[in-house]
Amino acid sequence: MLSKPEKHLYEYAVVRYVPRVEREEFINVGLIMMCKRKRWIKVRVIDDMSRVRAFSPGTDEEVLTHQLSSFSTVASGGNDTIGALEAHERFRWLTAVRSASIQTSRPHPGKCESLDDTFDRLYRELIEA
Repeated sequence: MLSKPEKHLYEYAVVRYVPRVEREEFINVGLIMMCKRKRWIKVRVIDDMSRVRAFSPGTDEEVLTHQLSSFSTVASGGNDTIGALEAHERFRWLTAVRSASIQTSRPHPGKCESLDDTFDRLYRELIEA
């Protein structure tokens, strides 16, 4: 008898750039995904700013790149303070509601067999599309 592959419960959120917070307009610039049981977290942000330029021509790309890099650093545990937290705690900290130029969608749950494959699919569908 064949055993069923293990399904992993995960949560993901879309990382958004909001150039003018008061207008609440945004562009998707990354994805963060976490599986608490596996202590797994992954984030990927855009490296091509052409869509950001089209969306918000006055954007300081150097500042935005730095902010997105900091977001990735915290997610991966590379920050002394927040990075010391467990993966699910870092995910919660990063996806907390805030009024800043880098925000996230509300977290969404799912189940999958392969976390990496699911992350790649979601990134293609939600960020690159």
